[in-house]
Amino acid sequence: MIALVVLCLVLLVCWFRRKRSRNDILNYPPGPKPWPIIGSLHLLGQHSSPFEAFTVLSRIYGNIFSINLGSTPCVVVNNLDLIKEVLITKGGDFDSRPDFIRFHMLFGGNRNNSLALCDWSDLQKTRRSIARTYCSPRFTSLQYDMVANVGTDEITTFLHEIQKLPVNTPINIKPLVLKACANMFTQYMCSTSFSYDDEEFRKVVRYFDEIFWEINQGYAVDFLPWLLPFYKNHMKKISHWSSEIRQFILGRIIDDHRATLDYNSPPRDFTDALLMHLEEDPNMNWQHIIFELEDFIGGHSAVGNLVMMTLVSLIQHPHVAKRVQKEVDEITANSRAPSLLDKSMMPYTEAVIWETLRKASSPIVPHVSSTDTELFGFNIPKGTMIFINNYDLNVSSDYWENPNEFIPERFLSASGNVVKPNHFIPFSTGKRTCIGQRLVQCFSFIILATLLQKYDLTAEGKIDVKPGCVAVPPDCFKVILSPRSS
Repeated sequence: MIALVVLCLVLLVCWFRRKRSRNDILNYPPGPKPWPIIGSLHLLGQHSSPFEAFTVLSRIYGNIFSINLGSTPCVVVNNLDLIKEVLITKGGDFDSRPDFIRFHMLFGGNRNNSLALCDWSDLQKTRRSIARTYCSPRFTSLQYDMVANVGTDEITTFLHEIQKLPVNTPINIKPLVLKACANMFTQYMCSTSFSYDDEEFRKVVRYFDEIFWEINQGYAVDFLPWLLPFYKNHMKKISHWSSEIRQFILGRIIDDHRATLDYNSPPRDFTDALLMHLEEDPNMNWQHIIFELEDFIGGHSAVGNLVMMTLVSLIQHPHVAKRVQKEVDEITANSRAPSLLDKSMMPYTEAVIWETLRKASSPIVPHVSSTDTELFGFNIPKGTMIFINNYDLNVSSDYWENPNEFIPERFLSASGNVVKPNHFIPFSTGKRTCIGQRLVQCFSFIILATLLQKYDLTAEGKIDVKPGCVAVPPDCFKVILSPRSS
């Protein structure tokens, strides 16, 4: 009891000191008055998503406001001009990431092993440069052709596995979707794939999905690190997931590549390219290689979860599903499976994916100011966490007509081509934009077009998804697949 009282007194003293230091900053953005210890975390708890809370608070304090979350000083930006200022114009001032304990646990004790969660540096710039050719393939490139071939090959296996499941009854389709996505990534990036019955593969795909859900959640310990003892088991669990994934990648992928790598020939794939750079660049080491490969293979979880989110949209809006089916039937004439090369001729299907992303309002990973700087006349001290309220961009009537309705046509021009307005940035923008977004778009398109070609989709009961989150729980809703009669 004495120790608890002393801890509370220490935390109160720290809070009052921080409060005075913040008040001493001239032109600091306005915001709600924080409570001792917890700051304004209680305001976020009043909403189903913290980004909903940010939107409500912006109506009170303006499009840029400050908020203390636990002991962490934060600033929230809510409109397009401010967001571009943070991500583009002054991207160099806001290129760090939050120092959450969870992020360290997920990447071998150092979040800078991750491309998405690291602070910006020359090393990270080099790592992104290596990946760009493979993770952002140009439409006319050999890599894009490879993506198309990989997608077509894996879809055949995916359909074979789907056909083993009962029809017209609720089934858990997510594990199969994730396995298909994982094999697309490993085949494209590592020239290898795995049997859906491979127990190690199944376990690792599940762990990747758990981690994707984990990263899309918020926990009190992120902002109140003194709660860490209460999260001991949780931290141990996520560290175990990451360790198992790493061992799988090393033992089942990298070791085989090293044994057959020809340094005198062009790289066969992304894995070869990483291994070659390891030999050529003295600034790179084994940690950089294995974590970069893990990062990009893990991108399959984003694809699988986007597919599941889109299935929700199609189930909830049957007329949209019917129009997608009509489009795929017209392109394939029911004589072949759809392929990535059909994507440009199926704009409505692509628009459905974009509208799903808009409605999901996938949050952009927070940035942290790497220096003392200024933002629209307000002083921003070094170390301030910056939240990009992508939710407000995606659901505000300031940017969209009838924003609460699901209308894929909003992403189609009068001539029927896909168009994305400048204020739609689901993969962020600037130098820290998601480098793998093209693969997400390509592989999700192939899976969705194939499912809709073969099946009608329904579900039992109402499906609820979390706002401001593109992830669905690892154990989520079931889907009823009914073979199409025509």
